Amino acid sequence: MIRTFKERLCLLMLIRYARQEDIPAINKIYNQAVLNTVGTLDTEPKSIENQKVWFFEHSKRYPVFVVVNLHKEVIGWGSLSKWSPKRGYFQTGEVSIYIKENFQGKGLGNKLLKKIIDHGQKSTLHTILARVASENLASLHLHRKHGFQLIGVMKEVGFKFGRHVDIHLLQLLV
Repeated sequence: MIRTFKERLCLLMLIRYARQEDIPAINKIYNQAVLNTVGTLDTEPKSIENQKVWFFEHSKRYPVFVVVNLHKEVIGWGSLSKWSPKRGYFQTGEVSIYIKENFQGKGLGNKLLKKIIDHGQKSTLHTILARVASENLASLHLHRKHGFQLIGVMKEVGFKFGRHVDIHLLQLLV
């Protein structure tokens, strides 16, 4: 069976729980998105210290995963975060996924989102939410492919690159 480059790439990568030593790579991927996309509405790059605080707010229930290639390079990451610190939201998580720029469009986000959803189901989450900028068509498609439903559009709640940004709120009951 002849495999495409995309299929071979997916076979040669590993998704695992992130470790402290992954923080610089996670930070670099995130800051690329900060500077160049509306994948996040942060407008200033995060320091390693900020990223460490964020990292240690996660747990086995709300983990950070990394995608590692054959060369043991972190080429993407995803997380489940608490939706709210209020106890009544303990069964709700929010998903985030970021793939290194030159590895996007190769199916890695698909595998990573599947891993996060599977983890959410095993962790007895009831719902996973995603906030996605309206112009981030690839992310909207990815989430819909995995069963996320649009539950609302928050008009012009974000502002980045000199323009207002609409945010789609998507939900998956797990």
